[in-house]
Amino acid sequence: MSERTRLRRSAAALLVAAVTTGSALLLTACDPEGGDTGGTAAPSSTANSPSSDAPGGSTAGSSAPAAAGGKLNKTAGTKVTVSTGTNTVLMDGKAVDFGTVVRDLAWSPDGKHAAFIDGSGNLETSDPDGSHKTVIAKAPSGETWSHPTWQVYGPDEPHGAGTFLLFTADDKKALKLLSVEAKANAKPAPLSVGDSEAEKPLPETGNQWPNSAGKFGMTVYANKTDGQVYFHDVVSRTNGGVVTKGSQPALADDGEVVFVRSVNGHAHIFAKAQEQGSKEIDLTPDATVDYTEPAISHDGKSVAFRGPDGIYTMPTKGGKPDKITDTVGLPAYRS
Repeated sequence: MSERTRLRRSAAALLVAAVTTGSALLLTACDPEGGDTGGTAAPSSTANSPSSDAPGGSTAGSSAPAAAGGKLNKTAGTKVTVSTGTNTVLMDGKAVDFGTVVRDLAWSPDGKHAAFIDGSGNLETSDPDGSHKTVIAKAPSGETWSHPTWQVYGPDEPHGAGTFLLFTADDKKALKLLSVEAKANAKPAPLSVGDSEAEKPLPETGNQWPNSAGKFGMTVYANKTDGQVYFHDVVSRTNGGVVTKGSQPALADDGEVVFVRSVNGHAHIFAKAQEQGSKEIDLTPDATVDYTEPAISHDGKSVAFRGPDGIYTMPTKGGKPDKITDTVGLPAYRS
């Protein structure tokens, strides 16, 4: 067995272990009676941001000073990027103009390629400065795509090497996850998330917010209907299962998960370490506002998340949130 496959199966086993360690949840992690058990909170940046380019447009890859417009931008050195549903993405202490609307930006594991939903609602990829754009697939009329994530397989995997994008499709009848090869004019197909012949099959609809990590093909996602976070792995013996109760999950390379859960009427950010038997930590126990849309660094040591007044970062082991920008959008980590 290759080292990559061994690590991947180990991560899957750790996520499975989360099912049996649910009793370790913090007592503060109670949802409002009758409320959304998934911790649903503020809409993502795709819903709150402009859906068209600024008049006149500008050349992809141009950048503005960090203090342009008087905005706080301490993203330099953090590896955090912020997409806002406009042409502009904050990264490396700059505001980079991609020359097109960028929604739900996600980075390839090597940090060399971006994937996002463009102003026409289609799935695109580009270089980190917005150049060399490629339309991967076009959304059918009446269907909304969101939250792409990269799923990469190495050459030693049983089905061979490959680079795919997973994303959410909403046709107003059902939420589902789709998978598509990361190449021009590819054809998306539904992602099978579990064994259909199992005694209790995993839900195939209501799934959203996929997030993958590293080069091992592991993915976590949320189900809007039952308010659970699940994991997906097409190689391990266990193809999927419940991780915990929550929504908007993100996954580190080592299997650590961050997610959103409703506590006393507000959305809080939680972290669950990769060690078996580990407790879930409420990173924002004193929250009086909604904190949503967490992203976790590849090494699992830091988390970025969205507040009503900007983006914050903090250690996944807990600490004081640090506001790195007053621009509201979707955070992501670039390696």
